[in-house]
Amino acid sequence: MDQDLELRHLRYFVAVAEELHFGRAAERLHLSQPPLSQQIRRLEEILGYPLFARTSRSVKLTSAGEILLERARRTLRNVQRDVSEIRSVGEGEVGSLNVGFVGSAMLTTLPEIFRKYREAYPRVHLRLYESFTSEVVKGLENGTLDAGILRDSDVLDTLHVTPLFSEPYVAVLPATHQCAKQKSISPGMLRDEPFVYYPRSAGARAFEKPLTLFEEHGFRPHIVQEASHWLSILRLVGAGLGVSVAPACVRRISSPEVVCLPLRGAKVVSNIELGRIEGDSRPIVEHFVRIAINAYTR
Repeated sequence: MDQDLELRHLRYFVAVAEELHFGRAAERLHLSQPPLSQQIRRLEEILGYPLFARTSRSVKLTSAGEILLERARRTLRNVQRDVSEIRSVGEGEVGSLNVGFVGSAMLTTLPEIFRKYREAYPRVHLRLYESFTSEVVKGLENGTLDAGILRDSDVLDTLHVTPLFSEPYVAVLPATHQCAKQKSISPGMLRDEPFVYYPRSAGARAFEKPLTLFEEHGFRPHIVQEASHWLSILRLVGAGLGVSVAPACVRRISSPEVVCLPLRGAKVVSNIELGRIEGDSRPIVEHFVRIAINAYTR
């Protein structure tokens, strides 16, 4: 008969045990007294032992009742805690959020987004993974990532992509370059220059998009050296291995060995985007999306 024991039996029992009066316990539970007495008798039948010693003048706990009171209180507390925790998970306030991001986004508002999210949802375990746009997209598609900060991502039906921030491209030249002291430069002036550039594996669109700036001037840059991170590219340019084109945010990590010049007449811009799987409306993801959009659009 153990399977017939219900949480309401424990709640009724605790109320009577604490009041030691069936009438007051019934008022506390918003019940009439006869159904309460009936449920307490049912609980005693299930357990096989009396829980209260009743007289016409008093109600006292038996030894079995005293033990049950301690256990029932603990059980009800645990149930309430578990229910609260489940609600928090359902509302996106507890759990794990895996976010991939491209390194260059860290030169924009992204660190502030991570800080604000941690402050708003301290019980969520925020796990961060730096990679190329192409790898972040793979993580979203295979389910290892919940959200991703991308740069100039390829269009995919599986992803919902929200633009967050746009910035122009700049030419990156050695400080010793003959054009280094100019305020801006035409893309056509780099026609014969060797380029240091990131690999196509970072993402097809991210790779091709900046090159269209030069194709509009009738040439495609000659890439002589690849590097996976902007700091490496800047250092290689500063060492004289070539020139490059980069999102304007790289100015934040430029050194005296390089200059970053605006590109005259350039209309193509680089976009920082937030990606998630199409149709994913989980609160834990929605909270991150909201904070990211607010941070970039304020």
